[in-house]
Amino acid sequence: MPQKNDRVAEEPPADATAWLARAGYAPREIVSLPGDVSPRRYARVLLLDGTTAILATYPDEVREVCARFLRTGELLAGAGVRVPHIFAVACEPGWMLLEDFGPRNLGEHRERPWSALRLDFGHAVELGRRIASVPAEVVAQLNPRLGRELLRRELDQTWELFLAPRGLTGDGSLAARLSRALDEICERLGDEPPVPCHRDFMVRNLMPLGEEGGALAVLDHQDLRLGPPAYDLASLLNDTLFPPPEIEEELLAAALGGAGRESYHRAAAQRTLKAVGTYAKFALRGANRHLPLIPPTLARHLDHLARIPEGAHLAEELRRLWRPALQAKPV
Repeated sequence: MPQKNDRVAEEPPADATAWLARAGYAPREIVSLPGDVSPRRYARVLLLDGTTAILATYPDEVREVCARFLRTGELLAGAGVRVPHIFAVACEPGWMLLEDFGPRNLGEHRERPWSALRLDFGHAVELGRRIASVPAEVVAQLNPRLGRELLRRELDQTWELFLAPRGLTGDGSLAARLSRALDEICERLGDEPPVPCHRDFMVRNLMPLGEEGGALAVLDHQDLRLGPPAYDLASLLNDTLFPPPEIEEELLAAALGGAGRESYHRAAAQRTLKAVGTYAKFALRGANRHLPLIPPTLARHLDHLARIPEGAHLAEELRRLWRPALQAKPV
């Protein structure tokens, strides 16, 4: 779904406009929206009755995602997860008209106090439970499992695009120890019995619905797959809006009780380091808006690394080495 970004928006194709009219949604106006680095394109459609909707366009290279989005939406709705309603769809040419939840995702509500945001996060924790309740045997057929190899490949990207170019892997000895620790993190996460995961369950994919109790809708669910049990929780609590320690503890207690903390910290260590690589990759493609998130996300990685056996011996040494990156000013 659309996000504020550096990429210049492109006009929707004329044949999509004709398709909207044939589907019974003749537009009064179509405004192209900047998206993320995905090839998908988005536009806000003002309909003749004054309501709005989102037109998603799937080009050839991601055309198969259209049908998968339909299927994952059905599965999540069946589990009680609010997802965008689909007004019309034609996957062969790659068009979909979706419910418009407004211009701002949860991650863009920084001005709200945590006394209010905690309600949204609490509801998100419950949504995570519902996502995990989707039948695993069905989810297994949708996307490759988020297991050891994929988890490690994500960290390889961070190593290659961010850590190594900045000298943040250290000398040969430190680099070898860090690599072994990352191997072990991914191996242990991969050994856990997998559950259905959204795969990108973060505040930028959650839309406040303006209802009491912090009700949220979930976007970009097409990557639903099996993965580590704490992965979605780690994504939620360690991306963009970082809960204060007391609220993080409250949310962890609600989600995990007194168990599973080590698995959570392990998943969060992997996810935060993976996110840094993703932000670096986005920047290489011209989307710079995530760069200010790198220092706090790196700091979160070190905090979680210090809490797991395979990383505790490295955290302080890395913190000293990474000090310039941790203190980098937003650009």
